[in-house]
Amino acid sequence: MNIPFNKPPYTGNEDQYVLAAMRSSKMSGDGDFTLRCQSWFEDALGGTKTLLTPSCTQALEMAALLLDIQPGDEVIMPSYTFVSTANAFVLRGAKIVFVDIRPDTMNIDETLIEAAVTDKTKVIVPVHYAGVACEMDVIMDIAARHNLYVVEDAAQGTMSTYKGRPLGTIGHLGAYSFHETKNYTSGGEGGLLLINDESFINRAEIIREKGTNRSQFWRGMVDKYTWVDVGSSYLPSELQAAYLYGQLTVAEEINKDRLNTWNEYNRCLSGLSDKLVLPFVPQDCQHNAHMYYLKLDDLACRTKFIEEMKKEKIMAVFHYVPLHSSPCGKVFGEMTAEDKFTTKESERLVRLPIWYGMQALERQRVIEAVSNVLERI
Repeated sequence: MNIPFNKPPYTGNEDQYVLAAMRSSKMSGDGDFTLRCQSWFEDALGGTKTLLTPSCTQALEMAALLLDIQPGDEVIMPSYTFVSTANAFVLRGAKIVFVDIRPDTMNIDETLIEAAVTDKTKVIVPVHYAGVACEMDVIMDIAARHNLYVVEDAAQGTMSTYKGRPLGTIGHLGAYSFHETKNYTSGGEGGLLLINDESFINRAEIIREKGTNRSQFWRGMVDKYTWVDVGSSYLPSELQAAYLYGQLTVAEEINKDRLNTWNEYNRCLSGLSDKLVLPFVPQDCQHNAHMYYLKLDDLACRTKFIEEMKKEKIMAVFHYVPLHSSPCGKVFGEMTAEDKFTTKESERLVRLPIWYGMQALERQRVIEAVSNVLERI
């Protein structure tokens, strides 16, 4: 039995909605299915304004435009994240200021953020790794005292909460991803911009519509639409929205299914070996089982583990190379203070297969393989 790392979520509901979108007279975006998805999220998130985007990358780019990032502005974020987190702000000319992570959650170390703030700092971008929340109360307090914006990169955080609040709804802006590796997908790619500050709503619609006031025109607020601001094409097609809506109709079922797999991994691997460190979820955080990872002794041990898992016909993979050590990271940013944990912890981490609909036999194969491999390395 070959066990892949991921299978894109598919419920069977998607077909009817995608077909309906194909047969509709509105396929280019902001049609019925886009509005259905946005309404679903706005209800689920307690009224936060949402705008569907073609990807999370583009949701983050919209955030950078909304915050009017200028050359020389500084943006604080962890180095242990995907390139889109940084690129969205680099495209506007910002300097990226990388802060070390906490070894327990792999999230930005909130106790180090304030020391990285300068008179050029404009934004803090916490990244909720594996769907486990950053320490948002501390981060929001720092932002308030220094008059900074907070953009939550909650690409992995759909359906996760911090002290009962959905991730992405705590900062001024937030972003979700519906890439095929995420818990919910809109057909391979997709994203969502969450707007928690009402002052950004009107301009967000304009930026998303290529800098025009087209949305106001369709609502009858202006008699014709025209170019009024900078912007780009940030609307997904109705086919993407229809695919995603098929999954949102059973969103809780998907969430419970993934949590069942995550919990079984955690129960069976707990205490298995002193070579392993298992994921940590703080008490105030409800995660969404986006990822199940292990930490091994070091890079050499992880490399051997991945090789041996391949022999067991199971794909286990590592994750990000820290951005501050990448070629572009060295040009567009810098690490503040000491890299005490970012590189060390990233080199230990390996992710196990997990997806919606994973069968009991598949889970058991992974667990048995991990046990077998640990005996050999």
